[in-house]
Order: sequence, then C-alpha cells, then structure tokens
Amino acid sequence: MPKRTSVMKVTAWDADDPTYGSSARVVYSVLDGESFFTVDRQTGLIRTAVADLDRETQDRYELVVMATDMAGQMGGLSGSTTVTIVITDVNDNPPRFPQKMYQFSVPEGAAVGTPVGRVIATDADMGENTDMSYLIKDEEGGELFKVTTDGDTQEAVITIKKPLDFESKRTHNVVVEAVNKHVDPRFLELGSFRDQTIVRVSVTDADEPPVFLPAEGAIMEVQEDARLGALVGTATAKDPDKENAPVRFSIDRSTDQEQIFHIDPVSGSITLGKILDRETAGWHNITVTAVEADNVSQISHSSVSIRILDVNDNPPELARPYEASICEDAKPGQLIHTISVVDRDEPQSGQRFSFTLAPEATNNRHFTLWDVKDNTAGIRTQRSGFNRREQNVYLLPILVVDTGPPALSSTGTLTIHVCGCDPEGAIQSCNATAYVISASLSPGALIALLVCMLILIVLVLLILTLKRHRKGQRMSEDEEDMRDNVIKYNDEGGGEQDTQAYDMSALRNLYDFPEAKSGSSESGPDLHALPQWIQGRVSGDGGAADFSLFKGYIRKKVEQADADLSVPPYDSFQTYAFEGTSSPALSLSSIHTLSTTSEQDFSYLSDWGPRFRQLAGYYAPGHPEEEGS
Repeated sequence: MPKRTSVMKVTAWDADDPTYGSSARVVYSVLDGESFFTVDRQTGLIRTAVADLDRETQDRYELVVMATDMAGQMGGLSGSTTVTIVITDVNDNPPRFPQKMYQFSVPEGAAVGTPVGRVIATDADMGENTDMSYLIKDEEGGELFKVTTDGDTQEAVITIKKPLDFESKRTHNVVVEAVNKHVDPRFLELGSFRDQTIVRVSVTDADEPPVFLPAEGAIMEVQEDARLGALVGTATAKDPDKENAPVRFSIDRSTDQEQIFHIDPVSGSITLGKILDRETAGWHNITVTAVEADNVSQISHSSVSIRILDVNDNPPELARPYEASICEDAKPGQLIHTISVVDRDEPQSGQRFSFTLAPEATNNRHFTLWDVKDNTAGIRTQRSGFNRREQNVYLLPILVVDTGPPALSSTGTLTIHVCGCDPEGAIQSCNATAYVISASLSPGALIALLVCMLILIVLVLLILTLKRHRKGQRMSEDEEDMRDNVIKYNDEGGGEQDTQAYDMSALRNLYDFPEAKSGSSESGPDLHALPQWIQGRVSGDGGAADFSLFKGYIRKKVEQADADLSVPPYDSFQTYAFEGTSSPALSLSSIHTLSTTSEQDFSYLSDWGPRFRQLAGYYAPGHPEEEGS
C-alpha cells in the first residue's frame, strides 16, 4: 500500500454558534497511533503515514482522534474518539516448503497408483490467497511419479506412475514445485510466487517372478515337414532379483492338449512332439510357464505363437466334378466349359497352375484344351457333328500341375454329355435311350401306348377295390358268426336237487332246436362211446338211449355250414358237461369224479364230420343235472 493512502474520514460536531467568533471552528489531531496514520486538521481525513502496512505483522490498529474547537487555540474545548482500522489481506506472500528435502521408501513390486508420500507448502496469506497447486519439475520424475493436490488439506500427494525396479535404479530424486493459484500482479516485483523441494524416493528390493524376453510374447516359425524333435524356438526368462535364481520352464497343457510341442525345463528350447500339418492348423498358440527353482510361488506366464510354414505337399485338384453339355450339331472351336483348380497349399510366391490333357487323351480328336494362363483353362470342340446314338458321354482326363517345389500334379475328369437341341441351340434332352425310342415310334404309336397303360392302371385299381370290399364284408360276417356261436356259461347250480338253477330255454331259443321225435330209437355204437353215467340218463325210459335228436341237429348244422360259402373255414368247438348224481366226496360238484374217470371216450365226435361250423349245446329234459357249466 503506498504512503498517504486514504483510509477514512472523521467528523466532529460543535453546538456553538458558528457565526460567533471561532467557537464552532473544529480542528483534528491524532492522540495515539500517529506512527502509522495521520489526520487532516481541517477535513478529518485519515491517511496512512507509512508505505507498507503488513497484515501478516499486525492486522488491526486502534487510532485515537481528537477534535478541538476555537481552532485549537488556548481555552478551546475538545473531544476524542477511537477509530479501529482492520488491514485486509492481499496475495503478497509466496508458498514456502518447510523442508528443502523429503524422503520416502516404496517396494519395487508396488502397483501403479500406490501413494508414495505427502508434502505441503505453507503460505502466510489467508483465504483463497493460500490456494496452490503442485507439479513435478524434472523429466525423469515425471515419467515414474505423479503428483496431485488434496483439496481439503492442500497437500501434495506423490503416487507411482510406472512400475519401479530395484535392480534398475534404487533411488529417485523428484523435484516438486508449489505455485499460488491466485497471483496479484502488483506484487510480482517482490519475488517469485512459487517454491520447490526435493522428494527422494528409495526403492526397496522384493522377490519378483521371472521376466520373459520379450515381455509381450514371442512368435516362432517352423516348416510343416519338420521332423520329430526339431527345434522350433527358445523361450527366454530370467529372475530380475539381484540373486538371479535359476528358472525352470514348462508348457501349460491346457493350451497344448495334444502335446504337439515339448520344452526343455532348463534351457527353454521348444521342440516338436508330433508331425505338423499346415492345412489342418496353420497357427498354434501355447502358453509357456517360468518359475523360480527355489521359490515355486514366483511364477510367470508368456504366450508363444508358432506359425507353421507351408511346403508343397498337396497336389492341385479340379475345383469340383465338372460336367458339360454340347449339342449334336456343335461347331469346331466352340467353348464348352471353363475349369479351375484348388490347392490346399499356400506358397509364398502365389499359386501358379498349368493345364494339359492327360497322356491317354493326347490322341483325342474330339476336344482341345486351352490354358488361359490365369489358373483356369477352357475346353473347346475340335470337330463338328456328334451323334448321341453312337456315343452320348465323353470322359476327358485333364492333368493339372503346380509350380512346387517340388511340382505336384493330379488328373481330373470332365464329363461331356451329347444332347439334342432345338434350332436356337437350347438343350432339349441328353438321354440316348429316350432318343432311340422317340426315333423308332411315331407320335400316334406313342399316344396309343400311353392310353393302354392308363387303362391297365384303372383296371388294377378297380380289382383291388372290389377285393378289399369283399374282404371287409366277410370279416364283418365272421365277427357276427363268432358272437352268435361262442357262449360262456359259468354258473354252477345249487346242487343235484336244484332243477331251477338255470333256465335252459335260452339255449334252445339260441340254437333253434327241432322238436324231439319220441319215435326214434336209433342208437348204434354212439351210446357205447359215451360214459356210462350218461348212458342211463339219455334214454327216455331208462333203457336204450335216444341220440336221434342230437344227431339230427348236428347233421343239419353241418349241411348249413357246408352250403354257406361266406363263412370262413375255421372250426367252432363248444363243450357242455354234465354233473353226476353220485358224488363220492358228498359234494355238490363231481369234478373230482370226472377227472379221475378213465373210461370216458369222446371218440364218437369224430364220426360226425371233420369240419363243424357250429356245435349245438346239449339238453336233456326231465333230468335234474341239466344246469351244465
């Protein structure tokens, strides 16, 4: 602040009459503080008495100002007041580091961004005039370290910008500079508003894993025809620590499951474990592991890309099975087809192929081959007029040779069909058989042949339909016949004396029994064929048995079955048994007696015909055993 800078003005008031002499004429003076401030006697304006007021030394002044009337003459009256003057701050002080050097230490394995330490610069000013920023002055320190400002504490925070290596350099001196953010131009001549300090960073040693060279991964090359055990390349890694511990190598088998490559654990030499094929896999990416021999926890990995170099071990081949067609009236020199080849190899000089006819086709008089010199060839006709009745297919062998080394070749075949064409040259048919038939038959004969074939097909379909209809009808009748003739009777009566256990009229109505003729006495040998316990019950009077009723009914049914052509030729068999009257076990059933009787003879059934369409049930009226099962 310049000297005599106006600060403020004070005013005193006198109640005397200003028109009467000097009673109201007031003058001002400083009683206390005149070393720093002055007051104008007439106006009361307070000014600075010195050029520099330093707020940092004293920021408040108490000034006593006295006012005296009578213009300050003897006998005048006076009054005083205290004026407080506060000095405001300006940015007239630069930042200052309390120390010219700071020292920190950090392990070499610390990650990027790890804080190294904090330093702070002080400023005698106040408020925003103390705001400052920090920066690193030296180039080396700026590459390895980074400094930022903590907005709350105004501290400089030094962090790691790149990994540190104890073996490369153990101590780093970083120059840190503090600069005021708000600089007052009026005070630039007072000096620089910045300060510097040295931050010494000591890197401590740490056990580190092996380091591969190159660190980004190696690329190796090997010929695809290399022998087993051939050297592919060498992986290099070393211990970065000062002890330089030995390193052991291995291949991560998850990246080489087929074990195509092997590595020497000491030297890191990679060799072939299997034969290579570039056409199957042109690149192999494996991961090599390096570990310290005396500390297996220190391990590192590196990717190795192996490129398989091509050798000419695949012959060229036609791109696909080519087929072409020509008209019978083809002209000489007409282009039939253009062919190309493929080769699984990829020579560095590019693919070059030559085309010729195979030796067995050198005397061919029908077609010629034209090598276009761009890895394609054209096939042209050599003569005019082809007859598909004489030969409708030509097989043209073509020899393809690559440039090697060594030169490899293969033979492919072009199939050429001779076809019939319309006058515009559009192909109509290439089938020689169809041509012979159409040439030997007139259009009318062809139409008649087609009509006959159509009629034959209609007749066959009609016969099949009728046969299927008749078969369905017979099957329905068979099913109805089965329902009419199969009867299951499972009811056992109440005993020998129970004559009302079952109503036999249902059987008589179902099979339409004819009325019994009492005059028939025909028995013959049939009576003797029946069991003895039946013989006494089939006779009406206990004498000779009367079988005429049954024999007549069965004969009638056999004649009906033989006369019915719609009935399928199967036999229907049905048995009705009688329950005896004398049970040895005193039981209601005579099953045991029947099962043990060996004198039963059913041979009489064979005398009534080999084919039974229906077998009538047995009914003997007047007997209590008629409830058969």
